[in-house]
Amino acid sequence: MTERPIIAITMGDPAGVGPEVVVKALAQAQVATMCRALVIGDVHRLARAADLCGVSPNIVAVESAGQLTDDATVIHVIDPQVVPADLPFGHVSAVAGEAAYRYIEIAARLALAGEVHAICTAPLNKEALHAAGHRFPGHTELLAHLTGTNEVSMMLEAPGLRVVHVTTHIGIIDAIAKIEPQLVARTIRRTDTTLRRAGIAHPRLAVCGINPHAGENGLFGHGEEDSKIVPAVAQVRSEGIDAVGPLPADTLFFRARRGEFDCVVAMYHDQGHGPVKVLGLEAGVNITIGLPVVRTSVDHGTAFDIAGTGLADERSMIEALKQAVTLSQR
Repeated sequence: MTERPIIAITMGDPAGVGPEVVVKALAQAQVATMCRALVIGDVHRLARAADLCGVSPNIVAVESAGQLTDDATVIHVIDPQVVPADLPFGHVSAVAGEAAYRYIEIAARLALAGEVHAICTAPLNKEALHAAGHRFPGHTELLAHLTGTNEVSMMLEAPGLRVVHVTTHIGIIDAIAKIEPQLVARTIRRTDTTLRRAGIAHPRLAVCGINPHAGENGLFGHGEEDSKIVPAVAQVRSEGIDAVGPLPADTLFFRARRGEFDCVVAMYHDQGHGPVKVLGLEAGVNITIGLPVVRTSVDHGTAFDIAGTGLADERSMIEALKQAVTLSQR
Protein backbone atom coordinates (compact mmCIF):
# COMPACT_ATOMS: atom_id res chain seq x y z
CA MET A 1 0.00 0.00 0.00
CA THR A 2 1.38 3.40 -0.95
CA GLU A 3 2.12 5.92 1.78
CA ARG A 4 1.19 8.88 -0.37
CA PRO A 5 -1.78 10.71 1.16
CA ILE A 6 -5.07 10.90 -0.70
CA ILE A 7 -6.01 14.51 -1.40
CA ALA A 8 -9.58 15.37 -2.40
CA ILE A 9 -9.43 18.18 -4.96
CA THR A 10 -12.68 20.06 -5.49
CA MET A 11 -13.05 21.43 -9.03
CA GLY A 12 -14.63 24.69 -7.86
CA ASP A 13 -17.03 26.69 -10.01
CA PRO A 14 -17.22 24.83 -13.34
CA ALA A 15 -17.58 28.14 -15.21
CA GLY A 16 -14.28 29.43 -13.81
CA VAL A 17 -10.62 28.44 -14.11
CA GLY A 18 -10.92 25.62 -11.57
CA PRO A 19 -11.12 22.79 -14.14
CA GLU A 20 -8.08 24.19 -15.95
CA VAL A 21 -5.82 24.61 -12.92
CA VAL A 22 -6.78 21.13 -11.72
CA VAL A 23 -5.85 19.34 -14.94
CA LYS A 24 -2.71 21.43 -15.38
CA ALA A 25 -1.53 20.72 -11.84
CA LEU A 26 -2.24 17.00 -12.09
CA ALA A 27 -0.23 16.85 -15.31
CA GLN A 28 2.90 17.70 -13.32
CA ALA A 29 5.08 14.76 -12.33
CA GLN A 30 5.87 16.31 -8.94
CA VAL A 31 2.20 16.13 -7.96
CA ALA A 32 1.92 12.43 -8.78
CA THR A 33 4.97 11.64 -6.66
CA MET A 34 3.70 13.39 -3.53
CA CYS A 35 0.03 12.39 -3.36
CA ARG A 36 -2.86 10.46 -4.83
CA ALA A 37 -5.46 12.88 -6.14
CA LEU A 38 -9.20 12.30 -6.06
CA VAL A 39 -11.00 15.06 -7.94
CA ILE A 40 -14.56 15.91 -6.97
CA GLY A 41 -15.95 17.49 -10.11
CA ASP A 42 -17.31 16.89 -13.58
CA VAL A 43 -15.64 14.37 -15.91
CA HIS A 44 -16.70 16.10 -19.12
CA ARG A 45 -15.75 19.57 -17.88
CA LEU A 46 -12.30 18.31 -16.91
CA ALA A 47 -11.88 16.68 -20.32
CA ARG A 48 -12.82 19.93 -22.01
CA ALA A 49 -10.35 21.82 -19.82
CA ALA A 50 -7.62 19.31 -20.67
CA ASP A 51 -8.20 19.93 -24.37
CA LEU A 52 -8.02 23.69 -23.83
CA CYS A 53 -4.78 23.34 -21.88
CA GLY A 54 -3.10 20.91 -24.27
CA VAL A 55 -2.79 18.01 -21.82
CA SER A 56 -4.14 14.54 -22.36
CA PRO A 57 -4.84 12.68 -19.12
CA ASN A 58 -6.98 9.58 -18.84
CA ILE A 59 -9.99 10.84 -16.89
CA VAL A 60 -11.86 8.06 -15.11
CA ALA A 61 -15.03 8.24 -13.04
CA VAL A 62 -14.97 6.39 -9.72
CA GLU A 63 -17.46 5.91 -6.92
CA SER A 64 -15.12 6.11 -3.94
CA ALA A 65 -11.56 6.65 -2.76
CA GLY A 66 -11.19 2.90 -2.55
CA GLN A 67 -11.09 2.72 -6.36
CA LEU A 68 -7.98 4.89 -6.72
CA THR A 69 -5.02 3.33 -8.51
CA ASP A 70 -1.36 4.33 -8.57
CA ASP A 71 -1.43 5.12 -12.28
CA ALA A 72 -0.10 8.69 -12.54
CA THR A 73 -1.61 9.12 -16.02
CA VAL A 74 -5.16 8.77 -14.67
CA ILE A 75 -7.28 11.52 -13.10
CA HIS A 76 -9.80 9.81 -10.83
CA VAL A 77 -13.05 11.74 -10.45
CA ILE A 78 -16.12 11.44 -8.28
CA ASP A 79 -18.77 13.09 -10.46
CA PRO A 80 -22.21 13.93 -9.02
CA GLN A 81 -23.30 14.78 -12.58
CA VAL A 82 -24.82 18.18 -11.94
CA VAL A 83 -23.14 20.22 -14.72
CA PRO A 84 -24.92 20.51 -18.10
CA ALA A 85 -22.70 19.99 -21.14
CA ASP A 86 -23.54 23.41 -22.56
CA LEU A 87 -22.65 25.43 -19.44
CA PRO A 88 -20.59 28.40 -20.71
CA PHE A 89 -17.30 29.46 -19.21
CA GLY A 90 -16.98 32.90 -17.67
CA HIS A 91 -20.56 33.51 -16.50
CA VAL A 92 -22.19 33.51 -13.08
CA SER A 93 -24.96 30.93 -12.76
CA ALA A 94 -26.91 29.19 -10.03
CA VAL A 95 -26.20 25.85 -11.73
CA ALA A 96 -22.46 26.37 -11.38
CA GLY A 97 -22.87 27.58 -7.81
CA GLU A 98 -24.82 24.46 -6.90
CA ALA A 99 -22.15 22.26 -8.49
CA ALA A 100 -19.39 23.99 -6.51
CA TYR A 101 -21.38 23.46 -3.31
CA ARG A 102 -21.94 19.78 -4.05
CA TYR A 103 -18.23 19.22 -4.65
CA ILE A 104 -17.33 20.73 -1.27
CA GLU A 105 -20.09 18.79 0.45
CA ILE A 106 -18.77 15.49 -0.91
CA ALA A 107 -15.15 16.32 -0.07
CA ALA A 108 -16.05 17.28 3.49
CA ARG A 109 -17.94 14.04 3.98
CA LEU A 110 -14.99 12.01 2.69
CA ALA A 111 -12.53 13.87 4.91
CA LEU A 112 -14.66 13.52 8.04
CA ALA A 113 -14.98 9.79 7.33
CA GLY A 114 -11.21 9.47 7.00
CA GLU A 115 -11.42 8.30 3.38
CA VAL A 116 -9.17 11.17 2.24
CA HIS A 117 -6.38 12.84 4.18
CA ALA A 118 -6.98 16.45 3.13
CA ILE A 119 -9.09 18.73 0.96
CA CYS A 120 -7.60 21.08 -1.63
CA THR A 121 -10.04 23.47 -3.27
CA ALA A 122 -10.15 25.23 -6.62
CA PRO A 123 -11.99 28.58 -6.52
CA LEU A 124 -15.73 29.04 -6.30
CA ASN A 125 -17.71 32.16 -7.10
CA LYS A 126 -19.56 33.69 -4.15
CA GLU A 127 -22.27 35.26 -6.32
CA ALA A 128 -22.98 31.92 -7.98
CA LEU A 129 -22.97 30.15 -4.62
CA HIS A 130 -25.53 32.64 -3.30
CA ALA A 131 -27.63 32.33 -6.46
CA ALA A 132 -27.87 28.61 -5.74
CA GLY A 133 -29.26 29.38 -2.28
CA HIS A 134 -26.12 28.73 -0.25
CA ARG A 135 -25.56 31.94 1.70
CA PHE A 136 -21.95 31.59 2.75
CA PRO A 137 -19.24 34.25 2.27
CA GLY A 138 -16.84 31.64 0.92
CA HIS A 139 -15.11 28.30 1.34
CA THR A 140 -13.92 29.02 4.88
CA GLU A 141 -17.37 29.58 6.33
CA LEU A 142 -18.93 26.83 4.20
CA LEU A 143 -16.47 24.22 5.42
CA ALA A 144 -16.98 25.31 9.01
CA HIS A 145 -20.71 24.70 8.52
CA LEU A 146 -20.26 21.33 6.83
CA THR A 147 -17.88 20.07 9.52
CA GLY A 148 -19.87 21.43 12.45
CA THR A 149 -17.07 23.78 13.50
CA ASN A 150 -18.06 26.88 15.45
CA GLU A 151 -15.07 29.05 14.59
CA VAL A 152 -12.19 28.86 12.12
CA SER A 153 -9.53 31.21 10.81
CA MET A 154 -8.05 31.92 7.40
CA MET A 155 -4.30 31.63 6.93
CA LEU A 156 -2.68 32.95 3.76
CA GLU A 157 0.82 31.83 2.91
CA ALA A 158 3.16 33.26 0.28
CA PRO A 159 6.95 33.03 -0.06
CA GLY A 160 8.39 34.47 3.14
CA LEU A 161 5.08 35.50 4.70
CA ARG A 162 2.19 33.91 6.60
CA VAL A 163 -0.89 35.82 7.69
CA VAL A 164 -3.87 34.72 9.81
CA HIS A 165 -7.02 36.84 9.97
CA VAL A 166 -9.10 37.62 13.05
CA THR A 167 -12.02 38.62 10.78
CA THR A 168 -12.45 37.94 7.08
CA HIS A 169 -15.45 38.43 4.84
CA ILE A 170 -17.26 41.28 6.57
CA GLY A 171 -17.14 45.05 6.11
CA ILE A 172 -14.53 47.11 7.92
CA ILE A 173 -17.03 48.74 10.31
CA ASP A 174 -18.49 45.35 11.18
CA ALA A 175 -15.00 43.90 11.59
CA ILE A 176 -13.98 46.53 14.13
CA ALA A 177 -17.18 45.90 16.07
CA LYS A 178 -16.62 42.14 16.01
CA ILE A 179 -13.01 42.22 17.20
CA GLU A 180 -12.80 41.62 20.94
CA PRO A 181 -10.11 40.20 23.25
CA GLN A 182 -11.33 36.60 23.39
CA LEU A 183 -11.71 36.37 19.59
CA VAL A 184 -8.18 37.74 19.14
CA ALA A 185 -6.82 35.30 21.74
CA ARG A 186 -8.55 32.31 20.16
CA THR A 187 -7.16 33.28 16.75
CA ILE A 188 -3.64 33.54 18.16
CA ARG A 189 -3.97 30.12 19.82
CA ARG A 190 -5.19 28.51 16.58
CA THR A 191 -2.26 30.07 14.75
CA ASP A 192 0.26 28.80 17.30
CA THR A 193 -1.20 25.28 17.23
CA THR A 194 -1.21 25.13 13.42
CA LEU A 195 2.39 26.28 13.08
CA ARG A 196 3.56 23.77 15.68
CA ARG A 197 1.80 21.00 13.75
CA ALA A 198 3.53 22.26 10.61
CA GLY A 199 6.89 21.69 12.26
CA ILE A 200 7.73 25.10 13.76
CA ALA A 201 8.69 24.26 17.35
CA HIS A 202 8.46 27.78 18.77
CA PRO A 203 6.32 30.03 16.57
CA ARG A 204 6.98 33.77 16.76
CA LEU A 205 3.70 35.63 16.24
CA ALA A 206 3.18 39.34 15.59
CA VAL A 207 -0.23 40.91 16.08
CA CYS A 208 -1.37 43.90 14.01
CA GLY A 209 -3.08 46.93 15.44
CA ILE A 210 -6.35 48.20 14.01
CA ASN A 211 -5.60 51.87 13.57
CA PRO A 212 -2.71 53.62 11.80
CA HIS A 213 0.52 53.22 13.80
CA ALA A 214 -1.39 50.82 16.10
CA GLY A 215 -3.20 53.83 17.55
CA GLU A 216 0.03 55.64 18.52
CA ASN A 217 -0.83 55.76 22.22
CA GLY A 218 -4.37 56.96 21.64
CA LEU A 219 -3.61 59.51 18.95
CA PHE A 220 -5.60 57.56 16.31
CA GLY A 221 -8.87 55.76 16.82
CA HIS A 222 -10.86 55.34 20.01
CA GLY A 223 -8.61 53.13 22.11
CA GLU A 224 -9.32 49.93 20.15
CA GLU A 225 -5.80 48.60 20.60
CA ASP A 226 -5.90 48.94 24.38
CA SER A 227 -9.39 47.52 24.75
CA LYS A 228 -9.43 44.78 22.10
CA ILE A 229 -5.87 43.59 21.44
CA VAL A 230 -3.59 44.32 24.42
CA PRO A 231 -5.57 42.06 26.81
CA ALA A 232 -5.55 39.20 24.27
CA VAL A 233 -1.79 39.36 23.75
CA ALA A 234 -1.20 39.46 27.50
CA GLN A 235 -3.46 36.45 27.99
CA VAL A 236 -1.79 34.22 25.40
CA ARG A 237 1.68 35.25 26.53
CA SER A 238 0.76 34.05 30.04
CA GLU A 239 0.00 30.67 28.41
CA GLY A 240 3.49 30.46 26.93
CA ILE A 241 2.70 31.64 23.38
CA ASP A 242 5.34 33.92 21.88
CA ALA A 243 3.10 36.74 20.62
CA VAL A 244 3.84 40.45 20.50
CA GLY A 245 1.66 43.42 19.66
CA PRO A 246 -0.31 45.35 18.76
CA LEU A 247 2.21 46.54 16.18
CA PRO A 248 1.81 49.00 13.29
CA ALA A 249 0.71 47.11 10.18
CA ASP A 250 2.54 49.46 7.82
CA THR A 251 5.95 48.12 8.92
CA LEU A 252 5.03 44.76 10.42
CA PHE A 253 4.68 42.83 7.16
CA PHE A 254 8.13 44.00 6.07
CA ARG A 255 9.58 42.83 9.39
CA ALA A 256 7.85 39.46 9.10
CA ARG A 257 9.11 38.86 5.58
CA ARG A 258 12.60 39.79 6.76
CA GLY A 259 12.35 36.83 9.14
CA GLU A 260 11.58 38.40 12.51
CA PHE A 261 8.26 36.55 12.83
CA ASP A 262 6.77 33.26 11.64
CA CYS A 263 3.27 34.65 11.19
CA VAL A 264 1.34 37.90 11.31
CA VAL A 265 -2.12 38.03 12.89
CA ALA A 266 -4.13 40.60 10.91
CA MET A 267 -7.31 42.17 12.19
CA TYR A 268 -9.37 42.36 9.00
CA HIS A 269 -9.52 41.11 5.41
CA ASP A 270 -7.65 43.72 3.41
CA GLN A 271 -5.04 44.34 6.09
CA GLY A 272 -3.85 40.76 5.67
CA HIS A 273 -4.73 40.01 2.06
CA GLY A 274 -3.02 43.00 0.48
CA PRO A 275 0.58 42.20 1.49
CA VAL A 276 0.22 38.52 0.61
CA LYS A 277 -1.23 39.16 -2.82
CA VAL A 278 1.44 41.72 -3.66
CA LEU A 279 3.88 38.81 -3.42
CA GLY A 280 2.03 37.04 -6.24
CA LEU A 281 -1.17 35.07 -6.69
CA GLU A 282 0.72 32.27 -8.45
CA ALA A 283 2.52 31.27 -5.25
CA GLY A 284 -0.12 32.01 -2.61
CA VAL A 285 -2.00 29.37 -0.61
CA ASN A 286 -5.11 29.68 1.55
CA ILE A 287 -5.30 27.36 4.58
CA THR A 288 -8.32 27.05 6.87
CA ILE A 289 -7.20 26.54 10.45
CA GLY A 290 -9.40 25.20 13.22
CA LEU A 291 -11.24 22.60 11.13
CA PRO A 292 -11.22 18.91 12.10
CA VAL A 293 -9.86 18.23 8.59
CA VAL A 294 -6.99 19.68 6.58
CA ARG A 295 -8.07 22.17 3.93
CA THR A 296 -5.90 24.22 1.61
CA SER A 297 -6.81 26.25 -1.45
CA VAL A 298 -5.52 28.32 -4.30
CA ASP A 299 -5.22 31.99 -3.41
CA HIS A 300 -7.08 33.35 -6.43
CA GLY A 301 -10.62 33.58 -7.71
CA THR A 302 -12.54 32.06 -10.58
CA ALA A 303 -11.00 34.50 -13.12
CA PHE A 304 -14.04 34.51 -15.39
CA ASP A 305 -12.22 36.87 -17.75
CA ILE A 306 -9.81 34.10 -18.82
CA ALA A 307 -11.86 30.99 -18.01
CA GLY A 308 -12.12 28.64 -20.97
CA THR A 309 -8.98 29.96 -22.68
CA GLY A 310 -6.38 27.54 -21.27
CA LEU A 311 -4.37 30.47 -19.89
CA ALA A 312 -4.97 29.83 -16.17
CA ASP A 313 -1.83 29.55 -14.01
CA GLU A 314 -1.65 26.29 -12.05
CA ARG A 315 1.21 27.23 -9.71
CA SER A 316 -1.01 28.22 -6.79
CA MET A 317 -2.84 24.89 -7.06
CA ILE A 318 0.47 23.02 -6.98
CA GLU A 319 1.55 24.96 -3.88
CA ALA A 320 -1.81 24.30 -2.24
CA LEU A 321 -1.40 20.58 -2.89
CA LYS A 322 2.08 20.64 -1.37
CA GLN A 323 0.70 22.27 1.78
CA ALA A 324 -2.16 19.77 1.93
CA VAL A 325 0.33 16.91 1.80
CA THR A 326 2.59 18.42 4.46
CA LEU A 327 -0.21 19.23 6.88
CA SER A 328 -1.97 15.90 6.40
CA GLN A 329 1.24 14.00 7.15
CA ARG A 330 1.70 15.92 10.40
